[in-house]
Amino acid sequence: MMHLAETLNFSGRKVAAALAAVPFPIIHGHSLLDTLCTQQQDMPWKLLSSFGEQKVSCCFAQSVVLRGICKGRKQLASALCACETVEQILQHYLHSLSPGAFSTSHVLEQPCHTLPPYPQFFSSLLTRQGFLLDRPLSYSSTAVESIPVVTALQSSPVLHTVLYSLYKDLQKVDTRRWASFFSTGVEQDDFQEALHELRTLAQCYKTDFEADESEDETDSD
Repeated sequence: MMHLAETLNFSGRKVAAALAAVPFPIIHGHSLLDTLCTQQQDMPWKLLSSFGEQKVSCCFAQSVVLRGICKGRKQLASALCACETVEQILQHYLHSLSPGAFSTSHVLEQPCHTLPPYPQFFSSLLTRQGFLLDRPLSYSSTAVESIPVVTALQSSPVLHTVLYSLYKDLQKVDTRRWASFFSTGVEQDDFQEALHELRTLAQCYKTDFEADESEDETDSD
């Protein structure tokens, strides 16, 4: 993952955001084409970081893996209908979300297996194969055996919020109360330099889409 994150970054950027949809929200009997057409500009995944929220779908670069989806028969009126394979459908969708971004995608037919000891925390709206139903199952003892999943690594503007929030939290730490922290050889100047580099790194992800945090980034260390 470290090497993949390096591949996705440029212009001083170094980290990538992880996103996932577990399970991928696809209705039983529908195809990937159906699902993505109804999603439109809504992202089918959620940011896994505890900081920030992805407010826009654009990114600088991304790598997406989709597993457990087969091409269905149902078709909708969309530019995606011109695509002949699941791989083409996913790639076209990624380009529509983030025009101009470098996007790579991989599609695996094998789903993510959820047999014991995998925890059964799934909704009663899921079939054994992890597809959504219109109404809950009448029997609740049926375990979900597998689920379709989509995961992504992105070099994205949301990382400005994530990294800057981390910088602000670390800035509040009173290092004088943690003498053991510096007993390993770390100097106070090194700590301050690391803080400065973290703030600079956060700025590398800032775009017009990201709201300014009242521009208190000019505060002194």
